[in-house]
Amino acid sequence: MPASPPRRPSYAAVLRIPHARRTFTTALVGRLSYGMVSLAMMLTVTRATGSYAVAGTVLALFGATSVFLSPARAALIDRYGPRRALIPMASLYATLLGTFAAIAWRPGAPTVVLGALAVAAGACTPPLGPTLRAVWSEVVEDRLLLQRAYSLDGVAEELLFVSGPLLVGGVVQFAPPAAGVALSAVLVWTGTLGFVLSPAVAGVRPAAAKAGRPRARLRGGRALAQPVVVAAAVGLALGALDLLVMAFAEQRHHGDDVVAWVLAALSAGSALGGLLNGAVDWRTSARVRLPLMAGGVGLALLAAGLAPGLGTLTLAVACAGFFVAPALTTSYLIADEAAPPGFRTQAGAWVNTAVNAGSSAGAAGVGLLVGRLSLGWCFAVAGAAAGVAGLVSLRGLRAAAAPGVPHADSAESSHV
Repeated sequence: MPASPPRRPSYAAVLRIPHARRTFTTALVGRLSYGMVSLAMMLTVTRATGSYAVAGTVLALFGATSVFLSPARAALIDRYGPRRALIPMASLYATLLGTFAAIAWRPGAPTVVLGALAVAAGACTPPLGPTLRAVWSEVVEDRLLLQRAYSLDGVAEELLFVSGPLLVGGVVQFAPPAAGVALSAVLVWTGTLGFVLSPAVAGVRPAAAKAGRPRARLRGGRALAQPVVVAAAVGLALGALDLLVMAFAEQRHHGDDVVAWVLAALSAGSALGGLLNGAVDWRTSARVRLPLMAGGVGLALLAAGLAPGLGTLTLAVACAGFFVAPALTTSYLIADEAAPPGFRTQAGAWVNTAVNAGSSAGAAGVGLLVGRLSLGWCFAVAGAAAGVAGLVSLRGLRAAAAPGVPHADSAESSHV
C-alpha cells in the first residue's frame, strides 16, 4: 500500500506546539500596549498642554527613540537572553509610562518633563515582536510550520493595531486620556512577565553561550539588505497612505468615519493576505517572492491614485493591504534565515525598525507633497517607492547566492 503524502501543517498545529498558546497569548497582551500608547499619549499631551504642536513633538520623540534604538535593545536580548533583559526593560518602561500618566493626568503638565519622560520610555520599549519571532525560530524546526507561525503572528499584530485605538476610545469615554497611557503600562508589564516566564522562552539560549559570534554577524549582514529595504518601502507606503486617505476624504467632503472604514479595509486585506500567504506551500524562494509582493503594494497604490470615487479607492487600498502582511512576514522569514543562532532577535528588530522608520518618513514626505501635487501623483509617488524597492531588492538574490550566506526556504536550514 503506497504511503500517504505528508500532511501540510495548519495554523492549529502552531498552537499545538508545547507552551505555544501561553507564549503567544502573553506576548500579544504586552504588544496590545503598542497599539494603544501612541494615540493615548497624543490625546494626553494635547489635553495637558492644550497644544497639538507639543503633542506631535512629544510623540515624535517617543517614536524616534523607540524605533531607532530597537536593534540595540534586541542585541541585549540576544546577548543576555529574554528573561534577564526583558524584565528590567519592561519594568522601567512601565514605570516611565506610569509616571508620564500621573504627571499629565490634569492640565498644566510641564512640557519639558513630558518630553523627557517620552524619550526615556521610548528608549526602554521592550521589543516583544522580534523576541517572539526569535522564540518561534528556536522551537519550530519545520520550515512550513515556521511560515505558518510568522503569518499568524503578523495577522495578530495587524489586529492589535486596529483594536488598540478602539480600546483607547473606550477608555476616554469615562476617564482622562492619561488612563489609556496607564493601561498601556499595565498591559506591557503583565504581558512581558507572562511571556518571559513561559517554558518555551526559558529554553532560548543567549548569544554569549554560542560559538562563532563575530564571524556569524559578518556573514549575516549582507543578506539582511533585501528584507530591510522592502520593509522600509512598505512602511513608507503605509505612512503615506494614512495621510493620503485623510486628504482624499477632505477633498471629497466625506466625514472622518470614512477614513476609519478605508483604513479598516487596508487591515482586512492585510489579514486575508497574511493568512493565505502562510497557508500556501510555496515552491519559489522567499527572496524571489519578496520583490513581487513589494511590486503588488506599489501597483495597488497607483490604482488608488486613479480611483474616481470612495468605493474604488477602498477596493484599491484593500488590494494594497493584501500584499502588506505577506511582504512583512516574508521579510521577517528572510531575516531569520540570514541571522546565525544568537542574533535572530536583532535581525528581526532591523526589519521592524525599517518598517517604522519608513512609516514616519512616508507620513512626513507626503505631508510636504500634499498641496503641491495632485492626490493622484502623491499616490503614484508612494506606489513608485514600493515598486522601486522591489527592483532594488533583487540585488539581495546575489547576497543569498554568496557562499556562506544562509538562504531562505533552504531544506538544510536548522531551527533547533
